[in-house]
Amino acid sequence: MSDAQAHADVLNGTAQNQIKSIVERVERLEVEKAEIAEQVKEVFAEAKGNGFSTKALRSALKIRKQDRAKRQEEEAILDLYLSALGEI
Repeated sequence: MSDAQAHADVLNGTAQNQIKSIVERVERLEVEKAEIAEQVKEVFAEAKGNGFSTKALRSALKIRKQDRAKRQEEEAILDLYLSALGEI
């Protein structure tokens, strides 16, 4: 008897069905994730085609995800460091 068969024998029918359901759900979600990633890529291509900087758009999206207070603190520290370097 193989290890896989021995493990399958240990699992009852309910557990086997749960495992199958979990795997199938994750597989569906992975397909959806790939489809969404393709749609995001298309939106950025459209933005680029309209003359927008995708790098700046990605930065704006990243900033919008951050907590406002934390972002302001990081910006203040960055400004302080840039000032110390004579860049501001």
